[in-house]
Amino acid sequence: MNRTITIKGTGKVSVKPDLIIITMCLESHDYEYEKTMKLAAESINILQNAIEKAGFNKDNLKTTDFNIKTHYESYRDKDNNYKSRFDGYICEHGLKLEFDFDTEVLSNLLTAIGKAMVEPNLNIQFSVKDKDAVNEELLIRATENAKSKAEILTKASNVTLGDLISIDYNWGDLYLYSNTNYNMEDRCMAFKTSAPDITPDDIDVSDTVTFVWEIK
Repeated sequence: MNRTITIKGTGKVSVKPDLIIITMCLESHDYEYEKTMKLAAESINILQNAIEKAGFNKDNLKTTDFNIKTHYESYRDKDNNYKSRFDGYICEHGLKLEFDFDTEVLSNLLTAIGKAMVEPNLNIQFSVKDKDAVNEELLIRATENAKSKAEILTKASNVTLGDLISIDYNWGDLYLYSNTNYNMEDRCMAFKTSAPDITPDDIDVSDTVTFVWEIK
């Protein structure tokens, strides 16, 4: 029976964010389905016009999800019992806008949205554009880390590291977002001010790969 050694290699990378991602959700509500859809169409048109004023093309605004559902409200009847009744339709339109890291562009965009006659729920995140390069660097470092561990252990045990038998890696999406939070209330967004020169936290990410070598 061949003797083996199993090593888990860990790769760690710290990268500076170079991408701003803004996710938005527009919500429209009316008792009638047709009016709900009309409100939804008007809202997205207003938002598209707002981002164009900030220097973007309306096609830069991408839909992430679209959902329309019935809505019910709770109430108490004459006997003080809770009941629910139909309260129309709600349309939720999720959108995303990505652009190179630039605080001035971000400030102009938020101002334009704040002055528009819509109030989307906003979430601002900082990420990286070349996610494949980060993933590749992680795998390289994990491999080097495992090989170094294997060489140290085999040398200390007076055995020789043989052929590589297997590599086990669980492919999955990495969370490549900075922990920095950037929040601004709706009322503040409409005021044109110079955005501070913020520096988001670096994105610290790690990944593991398991290797099995023969030992002699």
